[in-house]
Amino acid sequence: MAGGTARRPTLADVARRAGMSKSAVSMILNDRRDTRLSAEAAERVRAAADELGYRPNPAAQSLRSGKTRTIGFVSDQVTITRYASGMIRGVLDAAKAHGHTVLITETGGGDDLADALQELTDRRVDGLLIGLMSARLIEIPEQQGSTPLVVVNGVTPGGHPHVLPDERAAGMAVAEHLIERGHRRIGVVGELPDVIGDPRRSATIGDRFAGLFEALARAGVRPVLTETSEWSPEIGYECAHRLLDEHPELTALVAGNDNMAFGVYQAMAERGLRVADDVSVISFDDEELAAYLRPGLTTARLPYEEMARRGVEMLLGDREAGRLLLPMPLVVRDSVRRIEGPRSRHG
Repeated sequence: MAGGTARRPTLADVARRAGMSKSAVSMILNDRRDTRLSAEAAERVRAAADELGYRPNPAAQSLRSGKTRTIGFVSDQVTITRYASGMIRGVLDAAKAHGHTVLITETGGGDDLADALQELTDRRVDGLLIGLMSARLIEIPEQQGSTPLVVVNGVTPGGHPHVLPDERAAGMAVAEHLIERGHRRIGVVGELPDVIGDPRRSATIGDRFAGLFEALARAGVRPVLTETSEWSPEIGYECAHRLLDEHPELTALVAGNDNMAFGVYQAMAERGLRVADDVSVISFDDEELAAYLRPGLTTARLPYEEMARRGVEMLLGDREAGRLLLPMPLVVRDSVRRIEGPRSRHG
């Protein structure tokens, strides 16, 4: 009929085009493995479906299989944070690769996790993924049913399957990079003793410093430390001034994270010091702005996208592993200079 809406191709249309029964076509398109249908028959059916533009009805598939082919993703502040936007990309890409769509909800860092999980469970998602901006211990409320659940960048008291960055290895890599480039007089801007002792604030920062200090000790280096209760550019700025006032012999500063490093850069500029040429700076996280500093900041990248991707794979596949640690690659830019032996800016 002119001007009318084209009829959507049906399973019967595909069966007629392929010259096969509807039941055979259904088994092939639903990836049933317990059939005796030949590879040639499967190829013919899929070709017919492509030619007709046939797409299965998700609701009907759900009724038959008991699966909705959807994943529920709950984040604390990931969806509103540019810094961790890679996590969203990783979830969407991995879900699409497995033929799933994603329902996303955001708690905003509040206490409504139970409501968010229940809302997604009520929609009969095949699995739940919780993604956190900062790795920490969280409580998982009791849920109706037995929906699989995986935590990305966090842990739970109940030992739910989870994916974390390998912070210890990252700390060691940062230290080894400085040692390899000849630095022995090193300051650490922003150790967090209170946070390290509280897994509800961070489940991994302690590993970051443990790896850093272990590698430095192995090289016979005792760093100069400044302790803080939190990280921000303002605190990095203040700590850098204090360290450089008290220890002018330092050739390198390790910032607790990129936000602290931004403050270090500002403090050095005010003192007429050049990053790398006068004092090298290295950090963790690889925030987007790190690449736009001059010189670019060398930093260990938090693998948000890869953690999310592997979390989806764990959710839809093998959750027996329980705990997965992913590397934090060291992104080498120009903020760390190679020097020959110990030196002082005053000698």
